[in-house]
Amino acid sequence: MTQPYGELSNPDTLTIERLLPGPVERVWQYLTDPELRRQWLAAGPMTLEPDGEVELRFHNSQLSGAEDTPPAKYAQYDDEHIQRGTILACEPHRLLRFTWPMGDEMTEVSFELSPQGEKVKLVIRHSLLQRGEHLLSVASGWHTHLAFLLARLEQQQPPAFWATIAETEGEYARRLGLTP
Repeated sequence: MTQPYGELSNPDTLTIERLLPGPVERVWQYLTDPELRRQWLAAGPMTLEPDGEVELRFHNSQLSGAEDTPPAKYAQYDDEHIQRGTILACEPHRLLRFTWPMGDEMTEVSFELSPQGEKVKLVIRHSLLQRGEHLLSVASGWHTHLAFLLARLEQQQPPAFWATIAETEGEYARRLGLTP
């Protein structure tokens, strides 16, 4: 059973799970196809082989299509921002893992997919998170982006992005014992 909130599986690793509408091939497309990924996370090319390049072009303020202003601490992310990483592992329809820069630190994120009847279990592990503020940002960020993924897969209107970040950040701060 998936939990509504991500949890620390190690002191530096956030694990978050979701049960999504399948099939697994469709969910894989939302992870890897730049146009589909743009609808819930970020656009940009991804070379799906070890040592392949990942470019994530975030436009968080445009995700929900609603009037949505970022909290002050995220104002720098109101417009496009780009992150570049490297594919570490790629097993189509099962596993995608790549580096994820956070300031001067390099973290890693993995997406694991497994069929569960007509649904797909998605497990995201974001590791090598050395700072509390990064952990808090990652937790509320993945929580919010996954709400968008679920809404897109169910062909529903997603929530307001920045309002959801602000709400979930407070809850994650409480759950993880961190300062927002």
